[in-house]
Amino acid sequence: MFRLLSTSAVLVSCLVATGCTDDPIVAPIDPPVQVSETFTGTLNVNGASMHTFLTDRPGQVVARIDSLSPVTDAVVSYILGTWNGSYCQVIFVKDDATSGSTLVGNASAGAFCVRVSDIGRLTESTSYSITVQHY
Repeated sequence: MFRLLSTSAVLVSCLVATGCTDDPIVAPIDPPVQVSETFTGTLNVNGASMHTFLTDRPGQVVARIDSLSPVTDAVVSYILGTWNGSYCQVIFVKDDATSGSTLVGNASAGAFCVRVSDIGRLTESTSYSITVQHY
């Protein structure tokens, strides 16, 4: 009988101890998932091209010109900005960008853009590839 009471007391103590906590129940938080988007196009002499993308959550944005061709050492203007529905509002600009140029910034959730343009240095149409990584 004593063993039954002792076992019952220990069992009740364990159940009470686990049920009486002040810690709130917290739902698991999904880790951020990095998104990679590639944009391609052709930049004409004295022309410009823009691409928009959406970020789901705050985090770092890395925008890189992967390639320019046929002139691989072409120099262009490169912009990372916010998209307001009408135009690309400049956050970062590099007016002497070449293949491999990278713009890095922190972004909130929202609409952003990259823009590449000729600033008078292209002598022929140039194909480009841009990769943007964001959250």
